[in-house]
Amino acid sequence: MDHLDVKIIGSLMEDARMTWAELASKVGLSAPAAADRVNRLVKKGLIKKFGILMDPERAGLYCTAFIAVSLENPAHREQFLEKVIGLSVVQECHHVAGDYDYLLKVRCRNTKALDHIVSFELKSMPGIVRTRTTIVLDTLKETEEIPLLPELLNSKERDDV
Repeated sequence: MDHLDVKIIGSLMEDARMTWAELASKVGLSAPAAADRVNRLVKKGLIKKFGILMDPERAGLYCTAFIAVSLENPAHREQFLEKVIGLSVVQECHHVAGDYDYLLKVRCRNTKALDHIVSFELKSMPGIVRTRTTIVLDTLKETEEIPLLPELLNSKERDDV
């Protein structure tokens, strides 16, 4: 990845809907060259997908919570992960170090819906030893953007990927 790739990724994180011409103008390339670079970044897996960022409350999801989950043993992992992947209310699932095995970020309509998720969707599964739920009161910062390393922004040429 070189400095142009970093500029392209930064520009697309700000606005993935811009045209090839707009992107090209921002990074100093022709539109076809910008499109080729983006397609190369997609093929390499650096850009995983393009999407939208919705306002959860306007979509009726007023409750955000983090649920820490401990499994009895690794034999229960596959079934747990299949369940979590199938639950649309689970936005993120992280395998973590510490007192718990997994940390889930959940968005749902209200605390009654959250209770259903914890009590009936998760705790009813075999192998779940305990959960700890933290309800979010207010979100001050939330982003899908990945920090771009300063050394990549300042480099003239770099091809580590």
